[in-house]
Amino acid sequence: MYYDQEIIDKVKDRNDIVDVIGSYISLKKKGANYVGICPFHNDSDPSLTVSRSKQIYKCFACGEAGNVFTFLMKYDNMEFFEAIKTLADRAGVELPKDEYKSYNSEKAKKYEAMREIYKEVATIYYNNLYNPEDTTGLDYFRKRGLSDQTITKFGLGYSLKNGSSLYEHLKSKGYNDEIINESMLFNYTEKYGFRDKFWNRVMFPILDKNSKVIAFGGRVMGDGEPKYLNSNETLIFDKSSNLYAYYLARRTRKDYFLLCEGYMDVIALHQAGFDNAVASLGTALTEKQAALIARCVRRVVITYDSDDAGRKAANRAIPILRAAGISTKVLNMKPYKDPDEFIKALGNEAYQERINDAVPSFTFATKYKSESYDFSNPDEKEAFINDMVGEFCRTPEPARSVQMQEFSATYNYPLDQLKTLVAVRGESMRLSGAFGKDVGYENEPSVYEPENAASAKNVKEKAKPYVTEQEKLILTWMTENKIFADLTKKYLAEEDFSPGIAQKAAGLAFEQLDSGRTVVDASSVISCFETSEEQSAVSGIFLSELWDKMEDDKAGIEKGFIDAMVKMLTESNHRRLKTATENKDGNAITEYAKRTKVLKTLPQVLSAELNAGNWQI
Repeated sequence: MYYDQEIIDKVKDRNDIVDVIGSYISLKKKGANYVGICPFHNDSDPSLTVSRSKQIYKCFACGEAGNVFTFLMKYDNMEFFEAIKTLADRAGVELPKDEYKSYNSEKAKKYEAMREIYKEVATIYYNNLYNPEDTTGLDYFRKRGLSDQTITKFGLGYSLKNGSSLYEHLKSKGYNDEIINESMLFNYTEKYGFRDKFWNRVMFPILDKNSKVIAFGGRVMGDGEPKYLNSNETLIFDKSSNLYAYYLARRTRKDYFLLCEGYMDVIALHQAGFDNAVASLGTALTEKQAALIARCVRRVVITYDSDDAGRKAANRAIPILRAAGISTKVLNMKPYKDPDEFIKALGNEAYQERINDAVPSFTFATKYKSESYDFSNPDEKEAFINDMVGEFCRTPEPARSVQMQEFSATYNYPLDQLKTLVAVRGESMRLSGAFGKDVGYENEPSVYEPENAASAKNVKEKAKPYVTEQEKLILTWMTENKIFADLTKKYLAEEDFSPGIAQKAAGLAFEQLDSGRTVVDASSVISCFETSEEQSAVSGIFLSELWDKMEDDKAGIEKGFIDAMVKMLTESNHRRLKTATENKDGNAITEYAKRTKVLKTLPQVLSAELNAGNWQI
């Protein structure tokens, strides 16, 4: 972590998790907790539970969990220290300057330096456009029909033919060669030193959702190669998690996004008044980018190039968008190649008409698929029908019935016969396990190309750190009731928990009790883990469903607690004996015998102590 725990806890305590998450998604009260549609997967029923008492959340469908910091890290793709700063600003908490803790402070400093470099470079590129000695960049943008207002809005720029001036400028600002090299903005050779990798290119700054420059795209002036050059991934830039112009489009009042292929397409659309246009960053659309879109809108019109490459890219994007819960249509721009050409030729109103006439993704994808079959050959036509039957089996209702009716009418295939084929194939696939063990076929998304099957899963299985059900129970109960916390501390040690995340969480919990807390503050324990993955895993421990299943059953809770304690100590004893035997440690073997003796009477002892404590649910 980057600040003292006291500061982290202060920021956390000033930001109620229900208020923070409620400012991003709609929450409704349900019992002692709040529930909402999970933003981290394609959720239709409220799967996200938010606990005000514990200040943590968990989705019981996809498993995402954490505290108020984790939510921002996941939702807005932030680093831990960024989330702390954001929440500190929200609550009016002043963070101490230059008081990072030593652990990972270098990463935090590099992150800030990288942010500063990219901001500085973006300013230089923009100013270069208006250099009277070299108007190459400005001439290009004006030839493409961009106004000065649009150039400013997107912060467009130009990298001079002189490849050394940018490096010299950054050195004059005090940046060292290490951070300049890690910025990935330069090529280095022993002969020439650091040279601007984007020299002689018009520049397209890439901004994150908070309007901070994180990368660049550059188009060469002249006949150089490659025509387009994009930033490498860095400490501040992950191209799979960002979209070009997302920071602008997220402010739109429209309820859909226009998804484009290139920078100029997006810019041309925004200049024409279509402020909901975004583009992926030089790569095929990713799951993370689809999830980013789903946080703002639930409809997308794909407006990729009308050539074969563009149509193929659109076909691949459809299942990824659908898996994120996004309804998709595809716009036809023929006879023009891209939005920029179309608008220049026919204007804004004509483009809006094409948006209105965009075809549903099923219609587009089915037509695209049919083009690889020769319908004059009966065998190939039958193969096409069989392929589509498999697709229908994977499509949820009511979309399946609508699509089957459309298919029947378009391809002149009897609807009753199609329904029979789908019913028979669906049952066969279900019995054979073709839909997977964890997801029923009625919920499995349709996939139009085999390589997209993994991308189209609604909820993916994730590797989870090893934590037993007994450990989940014990740690959860330590946050609920003083007697359970005291008894756990009395009879269990940190080493009695499974090595790894459970043991570390237990150690932090015991530290809180040693400091005078009556019960464990789960949210503070979570804050002691750095990565969002660790925080999510720990949150899943503290927001276990096991306690809820025993709600209002005092006898059941007591029995569950005693059974869990006995099982944990038994398993811990076995681990200790194995280690003692391997190390030929006589003292440890003697200790094992003593603990075994204690275990024989532990159920009775725990039962008596619980009764004496007269605890309440």
